[in-house]
Parts: sequence; structure tokens; C-alpha cells
Amino acid sequence: MELTQAIVNDLLDRLGPGDGHMYLPDDVDPQGLTGLLSNRYGAARTLVLDGFTDPTADASKGTDLLLPFGDRTVRMRAWAYGDQWIGAGAARDAEGTERPVLVTARRQVPEPLAVAPGEDVDWVERLIGITGWAEPVTRRPDVDWAAVESRLGTALPCDYKRMVETFGPGGFDGYLDLDQEPSTHLRQDGLLMWGGTEHEDLYCWRTDGDDPDRWPVVVRSFDNEDTSFDCRAAEFVCRILVDPHHPYTMAGYFDTHWFMEYTSEG
Repeated sequence: MELTQAIVNDLLDRLGPGDGHMYLPDDVDPQGLTGLLSNRYGAARTLVLDGFTDPTADASKGTDLLLPFGDRTVRMRAWAYGDQWIGAGAARDAEGTERPVLVTARRQVPEPLAVAPGEDVDWVERLIGITGWAEPVTRRPDVDWAAVESRLGTALPCDYKRMVETFGPGGFDGYLDLDQEPSTHLRQDGLLMWGGTEHEDLYCWRTDGDDPDRWPVVVRSFDNEDTSFDCRAAEFVCRILVDPHHPYTMAGYFDTHWFMEYTSEG
């Protein structure tokens, strides 16, 4: 069975938005299926390999995908997408034959508590909670911030550096890209870009003053209009994910949010 993205989409539609699973034809190429899913959902996490389950895996990493197969799961990789987990791999059927499988499960992320006016908030921690991010914090100790800041000729906001260290390459809701090093191509306008979207909105700081933690966020739109926000980058991301009244809100698209790790697979 030769898979295409359209066929995979049809299979997922047949599974529906909740919990579902199916055994696939024996001639399905597991690597091809994983590649197609990675192209759509980003980097996968491995839950089961050669029959051994990742001992650190729990429901926050997609272990509900294993429930239909129990200890018959041979391989399983998982992707987060909104309020759903998508899994692909192999499991033994009732006769003990190993077969390719595709599975979905509901994904739940606790709704963030409201922020009281004037409350001192750790916005990176809040972003971890909003996205249900289950990877270890400070995943990228390899980032040499001293070298980055030397190239840029400026220090960078602390919350931005924590976001990069925590999440790595990818996009919030697979939409808002987090740059791993700020871009200087708008420096002539006093802007340093730290992210952007497929709609060509550029998320920047206006680099006024010597304290980068006080730089306001500026959105440069596709028509070169600038809109300023008196907040830091992590707070800005939190607010556009969950505040339906924010001018750049993403809350209308998904009720449950995630961070898509980008991958070169497939």
C-alpha cells in the first residue's frame, strides 16, 4: 500500500477526533507513514521501541495511545496536535502477528488559571503549562548565548533565552515560529526579530534602552505597519494563545495548545 498525505488524512478522518485505532495493511511502510506524519505534525517522540516503553513516558507524553494494544505494542511514536494525540507504529494483533497501526487519543492540558492584575507571573512557566510541554526544561545547554550576543552586539531578554532553551526549534500551535537566534534584518528600523508567522507577521523587540528585559514587543505586519505591546516576548505568546480579544489572537483556532518541534524527517 503506497501512502500519500491524502490517504493518511483520510485514515485519520476515519479514526475521528477522539480515541480510535486501526491495524493497517501489512505492506504499509512504517518509515513512510512516520515521515508523512512528521511532515504534518513535526518531530515525533518515541514511546515504545522494540517492545520497551520509555520509562519517563506518561499521559503528558501520549501514553494513552498505548491503551488499545497494552503490552502488545512493539513500536510507537507520538505527535501532539491541539486536543489530540496521533500515534503510529506497530503492535501485535489478537493472533500475535505484528502489524502496522495508526491510533489517536484525546489530549488534555489543564486550563491555565487566570492572572490577577498586578500579579508577578513567570511567563515561561505559564507557557509550559498552556502548551502542556512535557520535555525537560533547559533542553539546549549547547546554546552559547555569549557568542550569540557578541554577534548581535547586544544582550538579549532573559525570557526569550529561556524560551529557546526550553522549547528549541519549532512553533507554538505549529504557527508562531520561535527563532533560535534573533534576526537583524530590521535593525535599521530599531527592531530585532525573535519570531514570526506564516501570515508574514514579524514579532520583534524595539531595542530602546540598555535593558533588554524592558524592550517592548512590536509586531511588524505584512504591510509594514507596526503595533507595539508593553510586555515581554513570553507574555506576548501566552496572551495570543489564550486571550480571544488580543489583536493577534490564536485562541479562536484551538482550545488546547501545543508546541510543534520542527524536524527534517521525511
